[in-house]
This record gives sequence, structure tokens and C-alpha cells, in this order.
Amino acid sequence: MISLEFLIATAIGLLVSTGIYLILRARTFAVVLGLAMIGYAVNIFLFAMGRLQVRSAAILTDASKVTDPLPRALVLTAIVIGFATTGFVVELALRNRNLHQSDHVDSYEP
Repeated sequence: MISLEFLIATAIGLLVSTGIYLILRARTFAVVLGLAMIGYAVNIFLFAMGRLQVRSAAILTDASKVTDPLPRALVLTAIVIGFATTGFVVELALRNRNLHQSDHVDSYEP
């Protein structure tokens, strides 16, 4: 039987590897998508640090089933910061495309 930890680790690995592949592409849209995917992988990683338990409270009620509320708060903050950063990078990519008439990362079409 596959454990929840294995599924989360596999999802994080797939997101990071796909994000790295997209970052290494030569188009700005692919780079923005790759950065977003790596950001999602980091968010899932932070969320998994609070212990993966089903039906457990974030407040100390029973010592055997407790989750840490700090990673959940960090993930909420990271989602907001990631959204703002992605919006900023998209704006920079659009400005670069309008300025150089190309969406290539280094503005050079082979």
C-alpha cells in the first residue's frame, strides 16, 4: 500500500523536475510557469512539514494526534507572496516582449 508521505514526496519531485525543465526553456512563458511550479512544490513541502495526519487538530488536544499550525500559516503567506511575484514577473515578461518584439529569454532568435 502506498503511503501518503510517498505520494506527497512524489508530487514534490514531479513539480520540481517539471519546473526545472521549464526554467531551462528559452521562452519567457515557460520560465514563468517553471517558477510557479517550483513555488507550488515549496508550498507543498512546507505544508507537509506540519505532519501529515488525518483528522487531527492544530491545537494541542491529544498528544498523539497533533499537527503544527506554523507550516500552514507559512504556506498561506507564501501563496500570497508567490501570486504577487508571479504577477510582477509576467509584467516584466510582457514589457520585454513589447520592447524586443520577441518572447525569447535573451531576445535572440536562433
